[in-house]
Amino acid sequence: MLSFKGTSSYIASAELQEIVTLAFDLQKPLLIRGEPGTGKTVLARAVSEALKLPLLTWHIKSSSKAQDGLYVYDTVQRLNDSRFGTGDVQDIKKYIKLGPLGQAFASPTRSIVLIDEIDKADIEFPNDLLHELDAMSFAIPETGETITARERPVIIITSNAEKELPDAFLRRCIFHYIAFPEADEMRTILKVHHPRVDEKLVSAALLRFYWLREQAEIRKKPSTSELVDWIGALSRAGVDVKSLEKEVPFLGVLLKKEGDIQALKQGSKRSHSSRF
Repeated sequence: MLSFKGTSSYIASAELQEIVTLAFDLQKPLLIRGEPGTGKTVLARAVSEALKLPLLTWHIKSSSKAQDGLYVYDTVQRLNDSRFGTGDVQDIKKYIKLGPLGQAFASPTRSIVLIDEIDKADIEFPNDLLHELDAMSFAIPETGETITARERPVIIITSNAEKELPDAFLRRCIFHYIAFPEADEMRTILKVHHPRVDEKLVSAALLRFYWLREQAEIRKKPSTSELVDWIGALSRAGVDVKSLEKEVPFLGVLLKKEGDIQALKQGSKRSHSSRF
């Protein structure tokens, strides 16, 4: 049985390790939700690295259709070849291009498929994949072929909870919500990315970071990836612990909305004024 324990660069909680392994064991798609920056997308890369399986990525857009992940019939190329005589237009197979799911089904070996940010697509998008996820096969009417997976791929689906997913789709998935890391787990994550940064600086930065996330006026809370970048900026600039106690340097590394930065500065002014 496949088992996931994280990697040297991806620190997975015991709960996440168990749920990923369970999805492998039950051979069901794994639906991952969580705040931006909690490692949803890079989880698939970590699973691929840990299990030494190829990774096929399908980044979903608002215009994405379910069939795009299976195959695309390039009618434009065939028309151009017909007009200019640059190819054998009778061979339709030449104009069939398999998508990430199609490639996984057609592969002789097992692979990882990441369906990233599924809720960006139309509400019917998940429903349009139900048969293929159940049967692990799909038909290509243009060629009369049916492609069936020899090895069931490991499918990891991420969602930002921008819209509700259909119940029929949810029933077919194993679900896990990646909770935002507590300070101790975050410290472990930071050691992976910044092993040589002074521990006192990391402790002071963590206090500031979690304080920042608690401020009600900030709408887009800083994420793990932004904290990693911020620690790097503090270290390179030689910022000391005492400076962090007085201010939040490089605020634009943590906060990405002008309104949040202004709201925080105004809140700090009011706090300072109330002392006198």
